[in-house]
Amino acid sequence: MKRTISTDDAPEAVGAYSQATTDGSTLYTAGQIPLTPDGDLHADADIATQTELALDNVMAILAAEDLAAEHILKTTVFLADIDDFGAMNETYETYFAAAPPARSAVEAGALPKGVGVEIEAVATYPEA
Repeated sequence: MKRTISTDDAPEAVGAYSQATTDGSTLYTAGQIPLTPDGDLHADADIATQTELALDNVMAILAAEDLAAEHILKTTVFLADIDDFGAMNETYETYFAAAPPARSAVEAGALPKGVGVEIEAVATYPEA
């Protein structure tokens, strides 16, 4: 049965979507951007900082379900400019030092609110 997940430790959804949904075995996050839980947008920050903020939001959503980075099966990284891949990847690697999840990274051209990166994740529950 589908259940929605919401935490005050990540930004509120800015549209008709949930921060995450789950069926009890797999959790799907919405794309996370460099927006703080307080609503401060960091679209002008360098891509490393934007990546850190987006991943912090992903991790906060996981934490609301007692999950962590090691439970992530796959991420999708959307970049406004694929030339930012190297800088994004340097920051990304710090979140997934051992056994990183599968990942796709694509240039999306234009992202919400003019940000440089958006990241979504699929995670599994250890007891599932």
